[in-house]
Amino acid sequence: MSHLNRFQRPSAALVARVALIWRLVVLGSFGVPATLAATAAQPNILLILADDLGYGDVGCYNPEAKVATPHLDRLAREGMRFTDAHSPSTVCTPSRYSLLTGQMAFRINYRGVFAGTGGPGLIKADQLTLPQMLRDRGYATALIGKWHVGLTFLDKSGQRITQGGVEGVKLIDYSRAIPDAPIHRGFDRFFGTACCPTTDFLYAYIDGDRIPVPPVAMLDKSTLPKHPYAFDNRAGLIAPGFDLEEVDLVFLQKSQEFLEEHAQRRPGKPFFLLHSTQAVHLPSFAAKQFQGRTNAGPHGDFIHELDYIVGELMQTLERLGLAENTVVMFSSDNGPETTSVVRMRADHGHDGARPWRGVKRDQWEGGHRVPFIVRWPAKIAAGQVSDQTVCLTDIMATCAAITGTTLPANAAEDSFSFLTVLTGTADGMPRRDYTLHQTISLALAIRRGPWKFLDHRGSGGNNYANAELKQFALPDTAPDAPGQLYNLATDPGETENLYFKHPDIVRELKALLEHSKQAGGRAASRPADRKPVPAP
Repeated sequence: MSHLNRFQRPSAALVARVALIWRLVVLGSFGVPATLAATAAQPNILLILADDLGYGDVGCYNPEAKVATPHLDRLAREGMRFTDAHSPSTVCTPSRYSLLTGQMAFRINYRGVFAGTGGPGLIKADQLTLPQMLRDRGYATALIGKWHVGLTFLDKSGQRITQGGVEGVKLIDYSRAIPDAPIHRGFDRFFGTACCPTTDFLYAYIDGDRIPVPPVAMLDKSTLPKHPYAFDNRAGLIAPGFDLEEVDLVFLQKSQEFLEEHAQRRPGKPFFLLHSTQAVHLPSFAAKQFQGRTNAGPHGDFIHELDYIVGELMQTLERLGLAENTVVMFSSDNGPETTSVVRMRADHGHDGARPWRGVKRDQWEGGHRVPFIVRWPAKIAAGQVSDQTVCLTDIMATCAAITGTTLPANAAEDSFSFLTVLTGTADGMPRRDYTLHQTISLALAIRRGPWKFLDHRGSGGNNYANAELKQFALPDTAPDAPGQLYNLATDPGETENLYFKHPDIVRELKALLEHSKQAGGRAASRPADRKPVPAP
């Protein structure tokens, strides 16, 4: 037996503590700024963002769920589970933009979602982002997985490709860098895909700001699984070795490699890792090792794989001695997809939107109320449940508060810190005066306390006259009203439109919505931990 195996090896946590002491004692004697020394004590941050995972898809949110989610349930038991958390939009691109910037996407007048070569990126070069803010505080930053906030691809003449679909993909010059890739918007490391990995025309991985293995052939759909949750692949070009069933395991491997390398090479430096999954966006292509593992069909297997990935990431943190001082956040970019909800209800008695009305694209709660779990053993008592209303835009201000950063007044205007909720020092008052919601069509809504005002008719997204959704349409109790008003305290299912019964509340909320649109998000009183300061 070698001498390396005769004794217990030092843990990564011990190595980190030794490195920190060395920096404080040795480097400190040479006048290293206090802010630099302080970064070593900052908590790591791991944000896991699922795709199209509904509130009712997770066991700790839905006791009637037909898919076990033991790792997510454990995460909730060991941290805080939010019951009133919301994605910024009812679809992915604007939600992801808003999470990364703390700004609602309707403020830049963006509607829709990107696909394939869609761009340019929504985030401007001089715009402060969540990863850039943390990098400025000494964090190593990485994004593994789906980006979907737009990218600029160039053709052989160096011109930006404006053509969409597979024809746009055919024009890409793969020798040229992507000028607005995530590594140019605050991330040190990026490995992932431009849009939905198994859906959107360009079936290839991006490493940094280039595609090292370009697509060379058309996707052969005849080789793909055939089931009711499978038909969501756009015709596109695919790279050699790009396996649509293994995408999430590739992402998992890359995130684990980042964590292991970071613990080994930079033990005294905090990290921010955004792990952005393909699961559980359609098509439901679980990896082979998960196929048939549940009694809830292919989509159930995909949810099972997502839960496994969360467990593996948590286990990696524990193995590396990083779990105690890592803030782990888990959520979804919007509500569950129409097809998965409709078919899962019929085939398996599983409701990914339970107990809410609506699904992805809808302004009703099922379209944007999402699971949100935060674990931070060093600060958050286990087993907490919070009914505070929060939005994923709030992650930026919360991370700013965690790291002692003062956000400039011209950034993240729709972001409000909930750090005091996490640490148990909140005074019980809402962190937000109100919350804004938007759909793929830029239809807007506002929520204040129990009152929710939708400034439009209908869902704001899906058409409930079509065959797939018609069975779930509810009668409109105020068909002549130009908008909708619901009291979620007495009517969480949004079944009775109170527009004409409470005209004073309608006027108040509509005025507040209009004021917020014009005032750039500052109509609400600003929390005490967010002070307006001049831009740097």
